[in-house]
Amino acid sequence: MSSHGDPIPMTSSACGPLSGVAEVPGDKSISHRSLILGAMAVGETTITGLLEGQDVLDTGKAMQAFGAEVVNHGGGSWSVHGVGVGGFAEPDQVIDCGNSGTGVRLIMGAMATSPISVTFTGDASLNGRPMARVTDPLALFGCQAVGRAGGRLPMTLVGAADPVPVRYTVPVPSAQVKSAVLLAGLNAPGETVVIEEEATRDHTERMLAGFGAEISTEVTEAGRVITLKGQPELAPQHIDVPRDPSSAAFPVCAALIVPGSDVLVPNIGLNPTRAGLFTTLREMGADLVYENEREEGGEPVADLRARFSPDLVGIEVPAERAASMIDEYPVLSVVASFAKGRTHMPGVKELRVKESDRIDAMAVGLRAAGVAVEDGPDWWTVTGLGHGNVPGGVTCASHLDHRIAMSFLVMGMATQKPMGVDDGGPIATSFPIFEPLMSGLGADMRRGG
Repeated sequence: MSSHGDPIPMTSSACGPLSGVAEVPGDKSISHRSLILGAMAVGETTITGLLEGQDVLDTGKAMQAFGAEVVNHGGGSWSVHGVGVGGFAEPDQVIDCGNSGTGVRLIMGAMATSPISVTFTGDASLNGRPMARVTDPLALFGCQAVGRAGGRLPMTLVGAADPVPVRYTVPVPSAQVKSAVLLAGLNAPGETVVIEEEATRDHTERMLAGFGAEISTEVTEAGRVITLKGQPELAPQHIDVPRDPSSAAFPVCAALIVPGSDVLVPNIGLNPTRAGLFTTLREMGADLVYENEREEGGEPVADLRARFSPDLVGIEVPAERAASMIDEYPVLSVVASFAKGRTHMPGVKELRVKESDRIDAMAVGLRAAGVAVEDGPDWWTVTGLGHGNVPGGVTCASHLDHRIAMSFLVMGMATQKPMGVDDGGPIATSFPIFEPLMSGLGADMRRGG
């Protein structure tokens, strides 16, 4: 069932050309961080273009519970009157992060070095996801965690009364883990150092610098060494959130596989730690161009134009690119189904522990739709059938995962027979306007079995 109510079955059928402008929502990663760092600054931070999906709304409620004043002024305009680094109050109630792994892990980091106790929970999907990858490094600061078997929510964290700075090497590429450690380091004395062997999205580092923290990044033989000086006074900011490249992936990929399509997606964040999908699609032969490239708020942005690309070919996706497109592999596998030849995707074990096991969820659905898929612990391969040759005609399980649901609905726009998902409800967590936006471009997408 849906994470926030009864299941919403949805069906997508082959349609005419998709055309128009796709105004996708604000970037989810930047939206989360805007609220959290706004709450840790002294004074009022203003935000425009905030993603108002359920995941981000849950983070806003959490910041209110910690004592920050969070106000929705309408139209994506928000303000946060922060309490300063180390100023979090102990919440009166359990913090419910819904479906958001990013939200809960970042919030855990932000409170881990304050002397407060906080209990976290979420929906069925989030409560099944591992938290030890975050609570283990937070323990080095002096934070204690008690949860269910396997390090799962519900979980109570007791923040460190006398935190110590930490030097930590991230064992797997994870922006969530890196960010949690950096946020914890804000209220620890001295310098907290995070080392990542493989670069992950760097929104936290960019935004910390924007709020006035002393933070530096050095590229060494050991990887990226990020050094943060603790206990700063963060200055409030105005943040104009660029549009989310992970959300843009769906209208972009749909345009590539639906004949005659021409879709413009304006103002998309093209941070190099996030843009791996677009690089990969171009290597596959996609007609995808960047227009009006510029920089806004320290982040590179551009307008993306995607056109129908009938001659896509399968490729080897470099393993080192995985961190820059980890959320986009489900919809990439859909595009790969319409390419000719094999698309091999190694280095993606992180997909096994997302909102669902995304490799398994997509592999099962793609096979049922007539596409050959092979997979292993940290890789998978999709053998495409070429444009017009993908059968479809099945209903797939979304596993409470918004990206799985949207990927199969995009697939149905170009398969021979319609594609369905058992529950499209979770789409609201990240892309609440997905249905009207895609329908406005010309998609044939309906609720009901």
